[in-house]
Amino acid sequence: MSGAGAPTTSPVDGTGLRVVVIAGTWHEVISNGLIAGAQRVLEASGAEHTLVRVPGSFELAVAAQAAFAGGADAVVALGVIIRGGTPHFEYISAATTDGLTRVALDAGRPVGFGVLTLEDEQQGLDRAGLAGSKEDKGAEAAEAALRTARVIAQLRG
Repeated sequence: MSGAGAPTTSPVDGTGLRVVVIAGTWHEVISNGLIAGAQRVLEASGAEHTLVRVPGSFELAVAAQAAFAGGADAVVALGVIIRGGTPHFEYISAATTDGLTRVALDAGRPVGFGVLTLEDEQQGLDRAGLAGSKEDKGAEAAEAALRTARVIAQLRG
């Protein structure tokens, strides 16, 4: 795990931004930690935000697409994919990443990527922003979505 090299940032102003947090339901303890981190950042920023749950990581992209169609300025996509004994991990990880990338590019709006692709559950617990976690990937995904929404707004003038 590497948190090394992470940028030092100041709080971001999310006032006026409408953000939808979309989270899968697999691996509930880890998912709930990711959600809590994202919500903490969004609340501190002043962004309006809502939470939507989907069955798993594969469904994140279509829900993100619907969120943008409904007027969201940004999406924070949170999921947990843990490697098993079949190629399922590779297929779901690739499809989720590719789908979220396509949705962001098609919409021209940011998707904060908080989908953990893990070898085992402990890696997720270490990244979920829980007590004792070394990282808070939910918070990082929310911050990335907010910062990118602001950059896009500046670029569009």
